[in-house]
Amino acid sequence: MKIERNKSGLLSKLLHLFLPDVCVVCERELLEGEVGACLSCLYKLPKTNNYKEKDNRAEILMAGRIPFERIACYCAYSSGGILPPLIHNLKYYHKKEIGLLLGRMFGEDLADSDFIKPVDMIVPVPLHPKKKKSRGYNQAEIIAQGISESTSLPLSTDNLVRVVHNPTQTKRTKTERWGNVKGIFEVVDKQIYEQKHILLVDDVITTGSTIEACGTALQKCSNLKISIATIGEVF
Repeated sequence: MKIERNKSGLLSKLLHLFLPDVCVVCERELLEGEVGACLSCLYKLPKTNNYKEKDNRAEILMAGRIPFERIACYCAYSSGGILPPLIHNLKYYHKKEIGLLLGRMFGEDLADSDFIKPVDMIVPVPLHPKKKKSRGYNQAEIIAQGISESTSLPLSTDNLVRVVHNPTQTKRTKTERWGNVKGIFEVVDKQIYEQKHILLVDDVITTGSTIEACGTALQKCSNLKISIATIGEVF
């Protein structure tokens, strides 16, 4: 039986008493005001702060593959670390609030920085409609929404679209990942992005193949500049 946790009043308090929310990282019971993860775990997130560093590790990874201005990754994503359970629960256990929180936190760091100042709008990496319907939401869009709230930049969610529904990238090699995403994105109305500087947002950058495929589609827009932001960077 599915029990809704977000109801208000006495029922909500009773549900919390018998089915308390716990931190997805350390499994400690969450206190009032904590969302998804406890403040202690959030404080320990391995932030890269690489938005301050030109020619950072992610920028070197993507160099020469697509034209871009800058790349920023909020945290290091490593096996056994704090970020993987957060991303896993966001993607597969309907914990949208985690994506929104991480996006807001990242956006707060980026706000008023030289990295974000030239950006005109935020564009999340899209899911295919079938995948989005199955999951219920696009995790990159939720993250982008959080960044938008913290930076006051507008969000564009329906102009860059995924037109091919293909298998997951999990456990694929770098070559297989590129073959899996090549030609799967399109821009609906190129004029919307012309003369703009967009921030392309995804959850985690691994080999960069998905970002590259998006960038290839976006290059068809005249005089478009692209910067990239992800919550995680695989180490």
